[in-house]
Amino acid sequence: MQLHGETTAAAGETASAPGTTTAPTGVVPTASLTLLEKAALLTGKTVWETHDVPRLGIRSLWLADGPHGVRKQLGAADHLGIAASQEATCFPTAAAVANTWDVDLAERVGAALGAEAAAQDVDVLLGPGLNIKRSPLGGRNFEYFSEDPLLAGRMAAGYVRGIQSRGVAACPKHFAVNSQELRRMVSDSVVDERTLREVYLTAFGIVVAEARPRTVMSSYNLVNGVYAHEDPFLLTQVLRREWGFDGAVVSDWGGSNDVVAAAAAGGTLEMPAAGLGSARQLVDAVRSGRLDEADLDARAAEVLRLVADAREPGTAPAVDVDAHHALAREVAARSAVLLKNDDAILPLAAGTRVAVVGDFARTPRYQGSGSSAVNPTRLDSVLDVIGDSGLDLTSFAPGFHRDGTPDAALREEAVEAARGADVVLLFLGLDEIAESEGLDRSTLALHAAQVEVLEAVAAANPATVVVLAGGGAISTPWLGSARALVHGYLSGQAGAGGILDVLTGVVNPSGRLAETLPVRLADTPTAGSFPATGRTAVYREGLYVGYRYYTSADVPVAFPFGFGLSYTTFARSGLVVDAGPTTGSATASTTDPATVTATVTVTNTGPVAGADVVQVYASRETPGVHRPVRTLAGFVRVELEPGESRTVTVPLSDAAFRHWDVATGAWQVEQGAWSVLVGSHVDDLPLGATVELAGTVPPRTEDDLPEPYRTGRVHDVSDAQFAALLGRPVPAAAWSGPLGVNDPLSRLTDARSPLARLAFRILSWRRDAADRKGTPDLNILFLLNMPFRAIGKMTGGLVDAAMVDGIVHIVNGHFFRGTGAVLRGFVRNRRADRRTARTLRGDA
Repeated sequence: MQLHGETTAAAGETASAPGTTTAPTGVVPTASLTLLEKAALLTGKTVWETHDVPRLGIRSLWLADGPHGVRKQLGAADHLGIAASQEATCFPTAAAVANTWDVDLAERVGAALGAEAAAQDVDVLLGPGLNIKRSPLGGRNFEYFSEDPLLAGRMAAGYVRGIQSRGVAACPKHFAVNSQELRRMVSDSVVDERTLREVYLTAFGIVVAEARPRTVMSSYNLVNGVYAHEDPFLLTQVLRREWGFDGAVVSDWGGSNDVVAAAAAGGTLEMPAAGLGSARQLVDAVRSGRLDEADLDARAAEVLRLVADAREPGTAPAVDVDAHHALAREVAARSAVLLKNDDAILPLAAGTRVAVVGDFARTPRYQGSGSSAVNPTRLDSVLDVIGDSGLDLTSFAPGFHRDGTPDAALREEAVEAARGADVVLLFLGLDEIAESEGLDRSTLALHAAQVEVLEAVAAANPATVVVLAGGGAISTPWLGSARALVHGYLSGQAGAGGILDVLTGVVNPSGRLAETLPVRLADTPTAGSFPATGRTAVYREGLYVGYRYYTSADVPVAFPFGFGLSYTTFARSGLVVDAGPTTGSATASTTDPATVTATVTVTNTGPVAGADVVQVYASRETPGVHRPVRTLAGFVRVELEPGESRTVTVPLSDAAFRHWDVATGAWQVEQGAWSVLVGSHVDDLPLGATVELAGTVPPRTEDDLPEPYRTGRVHDVSDAQFAALLGRPVPAAAWSGPLGVNDPLSRLTDARSPLARLAFRILSWRRDAADRKGTPDLNILFLLNMPFRAIGKMTGGLVDAAMVDGIVHIVNGHFFRGTGAVLRGFVRNRRADRRTARTLRGDA
């Protein structure tokens, strides 16, 4: 039996096996290139471009950010989006689109992204992001789909198919176990292999199997002590051999540690532009025997295939920006989640007199901060478009300062506006500094000033509808003050119109949460340890991430995974589990979990058309290895007219039944009975049936496993308990000793050099000043998080490894020794670069 995620040795190994030089039609064979030319292909030429080889007609490729909109940067050395980028449609972020549970819609968004990338002559679009949301505090959660790998993988696969349908290579990211922003470039993710494979790698495996991306981006962090971009386990064993990936692995910008180790392990392209020194390192490694030339050939062949498959520049059709804006509005409406609707206050009838309160209605919060920030083709605010909604706007009051600064006068103005309206539409949310690449959130709460406005407005007019803007979970202790609550997430450039469509019933809300909204931060399994501040990020909660934790440990939540209300109602009936050979019975049996399907009839029992998301979960009934109480096994979105019924069949992912067996080093399914549960969300699963799996192994107990992993109560796991799961001692987390090339610049605070400590104070002052203004300084955040070695990876070759060593000597108090090394290295590096450049041009 072949389990999901496995392949035969096959396609991946053949295409990328060391020594392969035979090329498909149109691909320049590696034998045509010199050793230096092959090496140059493996590192960036500029911040956004790969090297070209003019004598062979090999052009450079352009890479650009693009998780929810193309960001083709105009500034040649600007990788964080500080300067303006070309205009592009800003779609809702992945965290919003995931709430649709609509893979076809994801593919439509991907196709639009691909079309805009092609029109801008972008060859590789860096996205989608599909890392698992380990904690709701993750600063980049707005770019990621879900806490569940099946939902994240299937939605991301839709994006990839759409992007690549337009002749542009998609680059799903960040592979792998990239869960926090703090010190993301130096943090070591310490995770047991079962958790790694079942939770953090599964979504990527789904994307590779279902969408065949042409590139994958590796992550900054180490995984169990090895940098992701040079990890043979991740890049060769899993990605290429097990999954059959035959494309190029691109480093995150500045994420390459050792270019030679990366080439040997399966890392293809070092970005952005580390200079020709990296090419010389590869050449020297081959000549000295440290790197097999077959490995260099394999990596160069991956770049050459990428070039051969790229669309010819200037051949893409023009983009219909109005059509894409309309699509962005449709997606925003379908992404919104109705969380509360007391007394059916929504939808609002035409002519309803509404007061609009909240600064977000005037200045929308529609995307996150960081490298994914898009320069939109246009931007709608609620105040811009409410005139076309049929509602009667009585007044607008900003209500609060979005940075949380108290202002009694603004609050009183909002209360006065509320008194004169039938309904108050109160727009609350997280400010720009709350969610950004480079830093994690510190709280799930809204600013107190916003809550004070809500309570005061609701006291004056109880018909208060709250609309939230934010990229993830927000705690709602104030929920009693809201008659209705809509979470719009970060809804893109047309989000204002999409939200108004939901509020007025033009669109029946059908969003379902792709993540759990906890009652409070303290209820989350990583509350005491996220983000990790030391060398290691220890994933001691194991398998119990998101709803897997809350359902297993019986922890109450504010809104469960999969939850969402509608303006209509649905009934589900007639569940039949089909296991292949035996069908239509209360208990089905099979030897192959991949054949299991769930069939159920869904009926719209309400007055208006709407969409339901049928969610299917699997739960093991007989004893066996530890696992969450239930896991998502399949889903389907169903559109129904009033009174309409439809019978749907949902194929179940075998990932819901399998586990990674450390003892055998393989995927296994335990023999036994499983419940297949169907309902509206993870805590509402009224329909159930049993399936008997013959399995691949007999059930086994884990009597020696620490109690937290058997019960799911992993809120406070000791080092000894985690070590038992990990199978080795937990590595030390503390920073100590002199600073090294792989230590973050934030450790300058511990430097022996007073000049280095002063530099840290200046950087910190600039970071804090930007925070006070409400807009994060992305360059400063990047600098504080990056290791010293990245100075040599992010300066276009101006600084090489020897010079970085000199800089480290300086900060450790050896000023003259370090300065001499820097100066000597600068002269030597400049001369070497000139010689290498002449050789590449054929001048020498």
